[in-house]
This record gives sequence, C-alpha cells and structure tokens, in this order.
Amino acid sequence: MSQSEPNPIQQPRLPFWQVWNVSLGFLGVQFGFSLQNANASRILSDLGADLHSLSLFWIVAPLMGLIVQPIVGSASDRTWSRFGRRNPFILFGAIAAALGMAFMPNAGIVVAIVAPIIFGGVMLALMDAAFNVTMQPFRALVSDMVPSEQRTLGYSIQSLLINIGAIFGSMLPFILTNVIGLENTASAGEVAPSVIWAFYIGATVLLGSVLWTVLRTKEYPPEQYNAYKGLDSAQLERERQQKAPLAKRLIGFFQLLIKMPRTMRQLALVQFFSWFALFIMWVYTTPAITQHVWGVEAKWFDPAYLESVKEIPAHIAAAKGAAGDWVGIIFAAYSLFAAIFSIVLARLSQVLGRKLTYSLSLALGGFGYISFLFFQGGDPTQVNLLITEVSVPSGALGLLLPMVGVGIAWAAILAMPYAILSDSLPADKTGVYMGIFNFTIAAPQIVSALVAGLILKTVFENQAIYIIVLAGVCMLLGAISVALVRESSEPEPALKATTTA
Repeated sequence: MSQSEPNPIQQPRLPFWQVWNVSLGFLGVQFGFSLQNANASRILSDLGADLHSLSLFWIVAPLMGLIVQPIVGSASDRTWSRFGRRNPFILFGAIAAALGMAFMPNAGIVVAIVAPIIFGGVMLALMDAAFNVTMQPFRALVSDMVPSEQRTLGYSIQSLLINIGAIFGSMLPFILTNVIGLENTASAGEVAPSVIWAFYIGATVLLGSVLWTVLRTKEYPPEQYNAYKGLDSAQLERERQQKAPLAKRLIGFFQLLIKMPRTMRQLALVQFFSWFALFIMWVYTTPAITQHVWGVEAKWFDPAYLESVKEIPAHIAAAKGAAGDWVGIIFAAYSLFAAIFSIVLARLSQVLGRKLTYSLSLALGGFGYISFLFFQGGDPTQVNLLITEVSVPSGALGLLLPMVGVGIAWAAILAMPYAILSDSLPADKTGVYMGIFNFTIAAPQIVSALVAGLILKTVFENQAIYIIVLAGVCMLLGAISVALVRESSEPEPALKATTTA
C-alpha cells in the first residue's frame, strides 16, 4: 500500500439505534417526496396542464437531480465544519424543500402576478432541487458513518424509513378528506383544500425528522474519518488548499466520470430501465386509474375541452377527486409492502445473493405494472381501511394486489444498487461518486419525460393505462439487465460471517 493510503483503523460498529438515527431524517424527506409524487400531477392538472404535457413539467425533477447532486456531493466531500460534513447540506435542503411545499399548492393566489401553472412548475422545481440537496448527503452519510460490515443493514434501514415516510405521505390527503372531513374537489385553476393542508403537514414532518438526524448524529472529524478509511490526512489537506481553476476542476470531474468503477457503469443499465418505469408511474397513475377504473374520459384532462365547457360537472369532479385520493392509498400500499420487504431484504440477499434478490424484485415490479390492465371499473365496493370506510369500484380495490410487486421492486431499488456499489467507491470520493451515480437515476427520468407524453398521445391516444403497461415492460428489462452486473471481488464481511455461521 502506498504512503498516501495508510492502513485503515477498524471503524467501530454502530449500535442499532444509531444506525437508525443516521437515516431517520430520510423518513421526513420521503414523506414530502411522496406527497409530491402522489399529488403533483393532480395539482398541475387542476392548475391547467394537459395529459401529454404533464411529463414535461415533471422533467424538472430529474434535471434538478442531474445538476444538484454531483455539485452537492463534491461540495460535501470537501466540507469539514463544526456542524459536520453532510449535516449542513441536509438541513439547508430540508428548509428549502419545506418552503416549496408550503407555496406550491397555493399557486392560485398569485394569479394576478403570474399564471398558476407557471408558479406551480417553479415551486415543483424548487422542491425537487431542495430534495436533491438533502437526499444526496443522506446517501453518503450512511457510507461515512456505517462500517462496511453494517452497510447492507444501514441501507436497508434507510429503505425501511423511506417507505414508512412514503406510506403516511401518500395517504395524508385521503385521511384529511375521509377522516378529518376536508374537501377533496377543486374548481378549475385551484387546488383541493385536503391537498393544501397535506403539504403544510408534510413540510412540518420533513423539518422535524431532519432536525432529529442532524442533532443526533455526530459526524467523525476529518482525522478520525481519514484514519477509518485509510486516507492520508496531510495529502488530502494539501489537495484542498490547492484551489484549481474551474476548467481544471471540470476536467477532473469528467475524468472521474471516465474512471468510474466498473460496477457503477454496469448498474447504469439496470437503473435506466427501473427509473424510466418509476417516472411513468409517478406521472401517469392518477390519469390512468381515473380513466380505467373510474371511467372518466380522456377529454376531461384536456384544458381546451375544459375551457369550452366552462364548468366541470359535479360527478366528473367527484370521480377525479376520489381517484386522486385512491392513488394516495395504492402508493401508500406499495410503500407499506416495500417497508415490510425491507425488513427481510438484507437477510434474503445473504441467502440468494444480492444480484438474484435484485433481479427477482424488479421482475415482480414489472408484472405488477402490467397487471394494472386487468383491474377495470366494477361495482361499488365498501372498503374498511381501519381509519374510515369508503366506497370504490371493485377494480380500484384490486389494484392493491399489483402494489405488492411494485413495493418489492421499490425496496430493492432503494437499497440494492447502493449496497452493491458502496464497496467499490474510493472513500475520499464517496460523495461525488454518489452524486455521479444519480445520473443513472436522473437520465432515464429525463428521457421518460421527453418521450412518455409523446407516446401516450400518438401511440396510446391518451389512454394512460397503456403507458403503465409500458412501464412494466421496462421494469422486466431492468430485471434481465442485472445479470450483466459484476460485483466487487471483495464481498462484504457481514455476508462472510453469516455464511460461516
């Protein structure tokens, strides 16, 4: 080993609840992110967006990730302050995201200054930028604080907390309507009160949980961190003090791209198919089930047609509101199934291997999306959700079954790529490489945003259920692509220990 890479000191194992604390803030981040995922299309449609343009509004989400995460990752790699290395970025992002959540559903109040649809799009961009500022350091924080033998546990706990947040974030508008009694219908150009208050509550939960992680997680000082990771502190300090010109830093960044670990490059194909499918689900599930299950014709998503009729009939507004609420329930369901699967994910990957676990999980998600097609309309069915009872078409109730597969895939997507990747990353470049890895999340979503709306309009004639089926096909291709991934030659010690035991 070279002089610049001294022998690392054994990083101490963390108590279980400290591993939990490191990721607790992600619960609130995902609470807010799930509110956005389940309701942004609903909000933008209410504010005047048509079906095939929805994906173009959503393009700001991956664009913000593409721009923000590598910058934040690189900056947090170089940041050492008395407040920590990753914590300042996590807290700043949470504050900005909370502000965006408070303003977005109130776009109608600025109509005298700017068109509500434009204001809503700007707030969506702000929220996504802020979520990315917060998320990237959270990923790196687990790698920083959790030793290698607990890494799969750390990312599995992060996946569990993400899905707990997603369950309650997705369900919140439904709860506010059916338990609290807030109105879930909206006039043209306005947002339903239940959605507005859900975003206020989400902003509060986001800030509270992030503060818990920031206050409960004491990051290692530079000398201690470098000792654990086998890095030369003096050499790193010299590199930090040598402020390179912007052109040289850009060249260095592109060199990192070229020299990215082989495992990261191979995972990129799997990520492409997975996130292409997820983006379609988040954008088009609401119109898909509104049309396919509640029987609302596609013309009621066309702003030109809505303008011609002046007023939305009560039964159409009620159907769209009920379908929008039910999207929150099925999104909460897939998050619940993902949370349950997260509990056994680490153990299952030890038994089957990480690649096989990952591949099977994605395949189940693909079949889940495709099976949406088989749940259409049906007689009104009374459903007891413990907190309340509602009447929905039987097809809507049946959609809970595909969510099992979607949830399993989601849990694997949140944990397995990072568990596979983390041991192949250099310790002094973890943050920036985690940011670069976000390219494999952002790029497929950008491609999806550019082509999904066009496919929906020209191939599927605005019948949104078929774009969900396309998402299922893509997820199956992702499952097949896992076979091309080659893991690091050094397996995790935890897997060794379990096998020996």
